Formats: sequence, structure tokens, C-alpha cells
Amino acid sequence: MAKVPSVTLSSCGDDIQTMPVIGMGTSSYPRADPETAKAAILEAIRAGYRHFDTAAAYGSEKDLGEAIAEALRLQLIKSRDELFITTKLWASFAEKDLVLPSIKASLSNLQVEYIDMYIIHWPFKLGKEVRTMPVERDLVQPLDIKSVWEAMEECKKLGLARGIGVSNFTSSMLEELLSFAETPPAVNQLEMNPAWQLKKLRDFCKAKGIHVTAYSPLGAARTKWGDDRVLGSDIIEEIAQAKGKSTAQISLRWVYEQGVSIVTKSYNKERMRQNLDIFDFCLTEEELEKMSHLPQRKGVTFASLLGPHDIVLEVDAEL
Repeated sequence: MAKVPSVTLSSCGDDIQTMPVIGMGTSSYPRADPETAKAAILEAIRAGYRHFDTAAAYGSEKDLGEAIAEALRLQLIKSRDELFITTKLWASFAEKDLVLPSIKASLSNLQVEYIDMYIIHWPFKLGKEVRTMPVERDLVQPLDIKSVWEAMEECKKLGLARGIGVSNFTSSMLEELLSFAETPPAVNQLEMNPAWQLKKLRDFCKAKGIHVTAYSPLGAARTKWGDDRVLGSDIIEEIAQAKGKSTAQISLRWVYEQGVSIVTKSYNKERMRQNLDIFDFCLTEEELEKMSHLPQRKGVTFASLLGPHDIVLEVDAEL
């Protein structure tokens, strides 16, 4: 079983919280059937994954909860405390009075008493009637960061969340949040990979003590919205061949060497294990230099999902 290092999160108030640097993602489109998802999560636990990333919007919380209960029954883990569970507040419920009911619904789905990291999923508020995308302009509203964050802090005070964070937040949104937060966000989860390196925003987060977690670290390859700009890179392939590793392992190692943690998703047993096997080598200065010059392009923009509304384009421009 692979041993995955942990990172200490510095923005958790008085609590010292450590998080495994590789988490298994549970978002899939089309959504995996519950038995497939549950079997994959159990296999991931056997392989050494201890951090699992889900969200209300993914529809995978119940599958993860069932898998955790089964892992305890099978004694793959001795206690729920061995796992680090991240889930997210969906944008349709991103208002002060809906945060507490939302985390309680997630806790019920997950069959756990607390969440390790509760994250604001999107930097917008969406109308509750949103069922399909793109959406009409009036259904995308500015997020009332102050009131929503106060409710997130309440989740932490009540012990329902050990840590709280954000996702897809720009530097200006983080500046606003930090100006009043009693508990600063522990993490900012962002799309990041060798083909979208986000150095300026990463540097900002680092300076503010906010840990960055990368989603789509392989460019969302093999998904409806991703492509092969990472795994198909000639430069990454050349480095992989020289090191006897896969292009995915080189890409994940690059993310890790930036001081960033990773959420990577594969339900393939072999790839799942390969994604953990990145701690027995380092990239050279020359290799890092080559990778720093890769063509840059973001995989998914909010405008492509929601429509080219002003509020959306403004956020996209900073991410």
C-alpha cells in the first residue's frame, strides 16, 4: 500500500490540521452507478488513498458514505478518523441561511459526524431553479462572501467541519474574504496542471497562508470537458521516457513539487495506483525549466458552463 505524505494547513485557527497531498476525486460525467463508484473507492482505500473529494453537486456523497461504511465493516480502516473527507457547498445554496442545512445534508449522505474540509464550490450564487446550463443572466448572482463565510465559520465552531475553504476564488475575492474572516480559508481549490500553471494566483495564496489544491491536474483527460494537452505533451512524454514513468506521473509530480496538493480521479485500478506512485523521484531543474514554458490554456471556463455574462467573464479573467 502506498504511503502518501501530508501537508499541514496553516489557516485552521487553533487547530492543526494535516491533509494527505493526494486525494481521490469522485466527480464523473456521466455519473458512475453507485456500485461502480463504491467499488472504486474501496479499491482506492486498499491502494492507500486516505483523502476523498466529493461535493453535493457531484451526486457522489452517498456513494462515498456507503464505501466508508463498508471499509469499516471490512476493517480496511479502523476508524473514520483515518480518512480526510472534503465536500462542497453548492452554488444554489450559497446563502447564509442555507449553509447549515447543506452541511447537515452532506453529513447525512456521507454517514459521518464531521467533514474534514468544507468548501464553497463556486464563486457565484446560482438561482435554486438551475437544472441545466448555460443559464439566464439573472440566475447568476454575486456571492455575498461575508454572510456565507460567517455561516461557514459557524459550521466549524459547531464541529461539523474541521476546516473550511473555497474553490475557484480569485485574488480579489480572497482579499475581500481575508478582510473580515475570523478563520481564514485553509484551501483554495483551483484548476491547475502543467498546461495551466496559475503562478500569480498560487503566489498570492502562498503569501496569505492559503494552501492550493489542484483539480484537473491531468487536464481532465478522458472526460467530456478535458483534452490531451497535458498527457499528450511531447515535452512531458520526453521526460517520462527518460525517467521510466508515465506522462500522468510526471504531471502529478510537477504539481506536487509546486507545493500544491492534488485531487485526481480514476476508477481504473492500475492508473489509480500509478497516480500515487510519484514520491520516489524528483524532477531536475532542467526538466522543471522545460515544463515552465509549456503552452498555457485553461481547460474549463465558467463562461463555457454558465454563458458569457459579465459577472462570469470577470471571474474567468482572474482565474
